[in-house]
Amino acid sequence: MSARAVVDDRPRGTASLRDAGVLRRHGMGGPRYTNYPRADSFTTAFSDSDLTAALARSNASGRELSLYVHVPFCRHSCHHCACTRVTEQSTRRAEPYLSRLDREMVLTSRHLEGSREVSQLHWGGGTPTFLTLDQMSDLIDRLDARFGLSGSRQRDYSIKVDPRDADVFTLRHLQALGFNRLSLSVLDLDPRVQRAINRHQPRVLTEQLIDEAHRLGFRSLGLELVYGLPGQTRESVAESLEQVIAMAPARLSLFPYEHRPERFAAQRRIRVEELPPPGERLAILDVALAMLAEAGYVHIGMELFARPEDPLATAQARGLLSRSLNGYSALAPADHLGLGVGALSRLGGIAARNPLALADYEARLDAGRLPVERGLRLTDDDRLRARAIERLMCDMRLDLALLGQDAAARLSDALARLAPAERDGLVRRSGQRLEVTPAGRLLVHRLAAAFDAHAA
Repeated sequence: MSARAVVDDRPRGTASLRDAGVLRRHGMGGPRYTNYPRADSFTTAFSDSDLTAALARSNASGRELSLYVHVPFCRHSCHHCACTRVTEQSTRRAEPYLSRLDREMVLTSRHLEGSREVSQLHWGGGTPTFLTLDQMSDLIDRLDARFGLSGSRQRDYSIKVDPRDADVFTLRHLQALGFNRLSLSVLDLDPRVQRAINRHQPRVLTEQLIDEAHRLGFRSLGLELVYGLPGQTRESVAESLEQVIAMAPARLSLFPYEHRPERFAAQRRIRVEELPPPGERLAILDVALAMLAEAGYVHIGMELFARPEDPLATAQARGLLSRSLNGYSALAPADHLGLGVGALSRLGGIAARNPLALADYEARLDAGRLPVERGLRLTDDDRLRARAIERLMCDMRLDLALLGQDAAARLSDALARLAPAERDGLVRRSGQRLEVTPAGRLLVHRLAAAFDAHAA
């Protein structure tokens, strides 16, 4: 296959590459717009009093709550990693952090109504399964004591799982704690690629966990893959993906690797010459898209694919898909509270972020303060653009008339910035209506960037 791919007749919601030059011009990287305005637009002219005022406004709204808990610890240092993490071998290192997490919960919950439903919960990292089973139980107990966790069958309680740090007993324990959705980090099943990124993960580990997750009846199981890693070829990725598809996950994420060694020290161990050249990288992506389409997966948007019967696919088909700091969701939008180092919050008319450095996070809590470091009070323009971005990325279409009588005029700058994407066939425009094409689903975050008034 050449770098220039051919249009094909794929099922609804799947993508194809019309022209390799389109991807080169627009780029696959960039913000994913789980939050607008983005964190790099936040200012330090924002205090914990701004957050407490926002929590009061959040109570008045009556919206349900979504909680995110960041567990920064990892036992392994993978060379490709771009996460906020702390490499550590001993789980005892997590104890002071868990204590400070509880302190943050106490300080925050004082300003929240205890009767509000926590409809969504996500543990990310780092590696949440770094924690011992007892530490996980303690953390859940503290969350329940401070916020009151939901027992509803409709809740969405998910956790990111590293197969190297989990076994069948871990999954049984997670289910007992109330988690009903799992996201397994796989990246690539090729041992050569795993060695290149310092990640030893035999396929049998992943298969055992998936078999157990299916047996236990977790509502949804997702696998995370990455393309563009050192040593990958279209043949090797096709072989890995064939094995992954056979495991029948409900959701698959196909993330592009972004090589930024100047920002992420771990990536300095990867040499540029080991990465697939641009033509091969595009060929890898096109092979993967074709295989996922043939297997029946619906392209939700960007890197995310789902079975047609998955709640994400059905919600998107009905125009009910939402997008938050935890990504795509089939549930109604909720106010989002982030807990832990680097965690983001969005509620009560503000967006905020905790310190990225563990020492700064700890110091603020030790001083008896909420650990918010940066934030932004949202303007009417911010809210309008956030709504436009969410509907475009969820529905793959946008009717500006539904955003308000003067929305088209207020967003005229965004429409002008979309002109190159329209010429490249990524989006179609008819009056005040925009429709993302199948190829545009890959780059819908780049289309969303046209609405970003804070971008440089």
